[in-house]
Amino acid sequence: MSDPLAKALALLPHGPEFRFVDRLLTLDPGHAGTGEHIVRANDPFLRGHFPGHPIFPGVLLVEAAAQLAGTVAQSDPTIPAMSGLKLTAIRNVKILGTARPGEVITLSAKISGRFANLVQATVSAVANGQMILQGEVTLSGEPHPH
Repeated sequence: MSDPLAKALALLPHGPEFRFVDRLLTLDPGHAGTGEHIVRANDPFLRGHFPGHPIFPGVLLVEAAAQLAGTVAQSDPTIPAMSGLKLTAIRNVKILGTARPGEVITLSAKISGRFANLVQATVSAVANGQMILQGEVTLSGEPHPH
């Protein structure tokens, strides 16, 4: 896999059924990145959210942003990737809108801090030119052996 963006995205531990970053658009390894997710009409959770009026769930917007933040954090060539990286905390998250089937969600993440096995990132999501999510996420992983 020679494409550095595809290689970074491959660091996501999620299976295809729970991956909400379809591709990376930009990557400053370990610092910032943008990616996108296409809302698919056949996503099973849309049948119940909401029947006849499907919208991408806000909680999955947070998950998508956290996945991008994890991809950015794990791509830092100067810091070994952490195992078991997962969403640990959300702060000041505002869900300002949503996306519907067929729409593209553009995600952004900027690493704002690191301490031991914790990574903090500022995240956002845009759909149809409108900000639909903004906030901060904290990720944690297994501590690096010294």
